[in-house]
Amino acid sequence: MEHETALMSAVIAVLYDAAIDSAKWSTALKSVCDYVGGAQATMFWQGAAADNVGVLHLYNDDPVYTRLYLEKLAPLNPAFPAVLFQEVGAVHAFSDLVPEQELEETAFHREWIAPQGFTDSLAVLLERDATRMAFLSFPWRGGQIDAAARERLALLVPHIQRAVTIAQLFGRQNAEASLLTETLDQVGEPVFLLSSDRRIVYANASGREMIDRGVGIRLQDKRLRAAADEADHALADSLDAITRGAPVGAQGTSFALESTPNDRLLATLLPLKREARQRVGTADLATAALFVRRSRFADPTPLELVAKRYGLTASEIRVVEATLRVSGLDALAGTLGVSKATVKTHLNRIYRKCPVKNQSELIKLVAGLVQAL
Repeated sequence: MEHETALMSAVIAVLYDAAIDSAKWSTALKSVCDYVGGAQATMFWQGAAADNVGVLHLYNDDPVYTRLYLEKLAPLNPAFPAVLFQEVGAVHAFSDLVPEQELEETAFHREWIAPQGFTDSLAVLLERDATRMAFLSFPWRGGQIDAAARERLALLVPHIQRAVTIAQLFGRQNAEASLLTETLDQVGEPVFLLSSDRRIVYANASGREMIDRGVGIRLQDKRLRAAADEADHALADSLDAITRGAPVGAQGTSFALESTPNDRLLATLLPLKREARQRVGTADLATAALFVRRSRFADPTPLELVAKRYGLTASEIRVVEATLRVSGLDALAGTLGVSKATVKTHLNRIYRKCPVKNQSELIKLVAGLVQAL
């Protein structure tokens, strides 16, 4: 158990290093692969359109197949769009969404999966908003994915999500690992540099505005407090852990300041290294940096509503989505990279589940949900 904890702590440390130094993401993904399993790792984003995709960070990929995926095969991936409807932070395998028999019939399997020798993959939806989603995927070689691999990745997911959140803040200004006040003052989200006893050593413009408005935080005896008791305890525990030199994330460094039905305020506490404190001219006063970020919940799309309401499988969801763009068995088969017989089988199942009689009625069903939103 102690060995396992040490291994996980080492991976977490590398993840937070990557959060403030983007050049280290490949090393971080390698560490996750070594700990969880998987032949390679890809962090990417996917928009609502199947071909709207981009790579963020890679480890051990084959550039030829990465380019092939981006330029041609992304729309043929049978896990989409069903994977877009998964719960944020939940770990799933490709085989959870698409049965092996169905997968082997697809052009995606013939042109991308089989040539690389992949047998499955683990993935997690890291973030989701109204316009796009961020994923982390670990293609697998050599057999099935066991429960231990899923559990190890699940334990790392909160830390990966925090690292991505921090990286987004730094990335917007191309900041170095050393925290410069000039850079922080240009970051749109609130940022606070805190002493070990919660005094605000520095607050950027957004942070000062947040204090003035009293949203999620407040000042008490010149010290930063979270408005909600639970969040305030989390802030105190995390800052205490950092002050004692505990491993980052051991006590939880990310927490919600407040939450509404439509969005929530997320706070992330990051320890400052000595050189970073010196760069902001605060000597040893600043112990940690507190980042605050608003995360809006994305409303479900009509396609997601249809999928969940009628219990459609991943393959059936793909057919429904394609039906909204093209018509006829030939066009659907070409769009999906499967045979006409497979398309016809899925359509018949969809008609029974929804229930509708043909493609025209199916389109009207989805359109009705669009108008209802």
